[in-house]
Amino acid sequence: MALPATAALLLAACTMMITSATIAVAWSGFEGVPTMSFDEGFSPLFGEDNMEKSPDGRTVSITLNRYTGSGFISSSYYHHGLFSSSIKLPKDHTAGVVVAFYLSNGDVFEKTHDELDFEFLGNRYRHEWKMQTNVYGNGSTDRGREERYLMPFDPTAESHRFSILWSSSLIVFFVDGVPIREVPRSPAMGADFPSKPMALYVTIWDGSTWATDNGKYKVNYKRGPFTAVFSDLVIRGCRATAAIVADEERDSCAAAEMELLTAEYGVMTARKRMEMRRFRQRQMLYTVCYDTNRYPEAFPECDVNMAERQMYWQWGESKVVRPRVRPRPGRRGKRRPLITAAMAVPPPALVSLQQAD
Repeated sequence: MALPATAALLLAACTMMITSATIAVAWSGFEGVPTMSFDEGFSPLFGEDNMEKSPDGRTVSITLNRYTGSGFISSSYYHHGLFSSSIKLPKDHTAGVVVAFYLSNGDVFEKTHDELDFEFLGNRYRHEWKMQTNVYGNGSTDRGREERYLMPFDPTAESHRFSILWSSSLIVFFVDGVPIREVPRSPAMGADFPSKPMALYVTIWDGSTWATDNGKYKVNYKRGPFTAVFSDLVIRGCRATAAIVADEERDSCAAAEMELLTAEYGVMTARKRMEMRRFRQRQMLYTVCYDTNRYPEAFPECDVNMAERQMYWQWGESKVVRPRVRPRPGRRGKRRPLITAAMAVPPPALVSLQQAD
């Protein structure tokens, strides 16, 4: 198979990521993981005038205004690794705003790209942000593995840590050190499992066409500008300057990958899986695993629980979890009752998340 011209120019071996960073993060299961400054591992992607770095380079603010969004990208591609950041999202009315922290090689492989996403979807004033995770392998956007959640905290009040662990056998998404989604590799997944080197992207942009209630609410720039803050950036893994490498070059990353998988954060214990299931039961709004409209047969990595399955509509939307509306300032808010499956009324038909994307 002929290599894409862009990829052919990216040629090199794989080395373990080493930086001069001396600051280490300390959150559950990730103690001692070194952080990096912007200049140690990143470069601007677009909207550089809407990007601001702190004097020490360890905090970066990116802004969306009526003229442009903003974003930055890792200076290297990586075969696997731990990718993490503390993130504080814009507050108040943010409908249509999308903040993304993700891995991708779409700039190299236009039709067969891999991607792992945290996407944060803005909302109307007093309504909660939503968080989405996506897993795409080899251009498998027609088999999108999307999930959507509420967050158990206000992501605009203070920073919270979001992390992606990606290895050749396992993908785990974390929120504040708690795993919220695990995607183990299986032979049945085939090329749908991301396997080509990816770069880390951080962006804020206008997603008016789909981000809030399938595009019903657009970005209102009179309520902007909208600024997201990223700090304590972490990239820990096997660096490659080649998007396509020979098998022997990939094998040279084996030791680095083993270090990831044997670290405390890389070992998925029974306790971690219990915490993950608790988060998912309480916070998950949508999952492809229960979307029988789009996928009559569940994906091979889905941990289908039939009792849990009853808590979801046939298009994968939760019957129980509903966004909470914050009370207006100065008014005493009323607690909204929990909607149980027996009480729930089916919502109107929704555009699928993949169509919305």
